[in-house]
Amino acid sequence: MIPLRDINPRRRFPLLTLVLIVLNVLVFVYELLLPSENALNSFIFDWGLIPARLMQLDSLAILTVFTSMFIHSGFMHIIGNMLYLWVFGDNIESALGSARFLIFYLLCGVGAALGQVLIDPASEIPMVGASGAISGVMGGYLLLFPQAQVETLLMLGWYIRMVRLPAIVVLGLWIAMQLLSGLASLGTAASGGVAFFAHVGGFVAGLILVLVLRRRRWWE
Repeated sequence: MIPLRDINPRRRFPLLTLVLIVLNVLVFVYELLLPSENALNSFIFDWGLIPARLMQLDSLAILTVFTSMFIHSGFMHIIGNMLYLWVFGDNIESALGSARFLIFYLLCGVGAALGQVLIDPASEIPMVGASGAISGVMGGYLLLFPQAQVETLLMLGWYIRMVRLPAIVVLGLWIAMQLLSGLASLGTAASGGVAFFAHVGGFVAGLILVLVLRRRRWWE
């Protein structure tokens, strides 16, 4: 199930959403321009989030909580993440305003990092990608716009069709799959791949933070 666009008019131009997409793309272009695979691996290990290093509270490791959000491991990785950010990010930016949306996005990324680190604190595999922060965007969207219609590419074997589904169905099924996949992965040897509990952590952070940051009196 791949969301392609939502039928949910925004109230303002999504400047920050576009800026975040551009920054992610620019970092990915930089990765593509690195001279060798070794250089790329070094870049990912230096600036990706490594749970075991973070648990040592090293200052550089704390910085990687944020830098890792802008690093991607391949074309499908960045295309999928930027698609989800574009579909759901503009309405959250519209609801919060650009400044609050930036705070919201980064804190969701922090929540995502904590979600995965707490599950596997000894891991030495770098975590990279915007999906944790974007999971928070999706959590906020589910809470604010549960009935918004989302045009979704539904693929069930040979059955492929475009359908419109409420956001509560699309995002509810998505987070359920992340949680079930994460639980199924517990106890297995870490070998890279999808950080399911980062998605869960980001999603929960988004549910909480969107309520806090949407309250004008809290901000003003």
